[in-house]
Amino acid sequence: MNGFISRRPIWSLVIAVAVAVLLWLVFAPWSAEMEQALGRKRLFLNAIFGGVTLGALYFLVASGFTLIFGLMRNVNLAHGSLYLLGGYLGFEVSEATGSWLVAFPVVFVVVGALGLLLQSQVFRRIEGQELRQTMVTIGLSVVIADVLLWIWGGQSYTILAPDWLSGPVELPIVSSVRADTGDVSYLRYPAVRIAILVAAVVVGVGMWLVLNRTRLGMLVRAGVDDREMLAASGIRIQYVFLAVFAFGAGLAGVGGIVGGTFQSLSPGEDTRFLLASLVVVIVGGMGSIPGAAIGALVIGLSEQFGLVYAPTYSVVFTFLIMAAVLAFRPQGLLGAGR
Repeated sequence: MNGFISRRPIWSLVIAVAVAVLLWLVFAPWSAEMEQALGRKRLFLNAIFGGVTLGALYFLVASGFTLIFGLMRNVNLAHGSLYLLGGYLGFEVSEATGSWLVAFPVVFVVVGALGLLLQSQVFRRIEGQELRQTMVTIGLSVVIADVLLWIWGGQSYTILAPDWLSGPVELPIVSSVRADTGDVSYLRYPAVRIAILVAAVVVGVGMWLVLNRTRLGMLVRAGVDDREMLAASGIRIQYVFLAVFAFGAGLAGVGGIVGGTFQSLSPGEDTRFLLASLVVVIVGGMGSIPGAAIGALVIGLSEQFGLVYAPTYSVVFTFLIMAAVLAFRPQGLLGAGR
């Protein structure tokens, strides 16, 4: 952070001012004139929190993708299918056991095992061949999507959150003030989305610590930079990459449970989340966990603000952001140039 400020003082000042203005808009009571100009504060707050929690979901899915694509250089276009498979399996496990929490470890292990199979039987045989990886994983995604459609049909499924996460919670944020009485109303927001946001932050911090503060993370980064030299030192780098691929696939499956909890599961969601993961990685930077977090937050907020304030053009905003990043910083916001 200190290095970024010293290298780019103007951008640092712009970002600091933008964050300060955003915090003021969130926590300060709005006057009648502001509400006439910007709309009701409650609508603005719902767009903010909706974008942040949607970004948390995108991060859970895209963080696994950035590990596989950004660090290992494996073009896995079946990542969205792993998300949808995890969601369907999570629905079945939660229905069978009556426990939402039990679904998470079960799905993580099952989808992670499928990731092990993909890495050992598919990607290991076509390492460094990006075009073949692209074509093979597109075919795999089509096959998996058809199998999922055959098993679960074309209807939508929703995973029910546990009772202790049902209903809204009151946050210490003023959403409106009555002009005649001065009564203050505070924002109420679904508890399950707050829990998902907290979980995404914990996962993100944990992944960053593992990659940057542990021996396993050092081996992964060294294997990406110079695999031959690391293998010559006696390290079984293939086993390390197997573990990374399985972890990334398991995260995609967990993301499916999260997505099925506060949205829904239906055919086509695999393509949507694959595209979202690609955009997040491009915006944030390949192989960067903080970059994936920032990219997911930017894309989530742009989608929600677009839906609220410009629904006709909401789809365009995401691709405008991606195009701007590619034009001015092709390696992504926090990506390292290679």
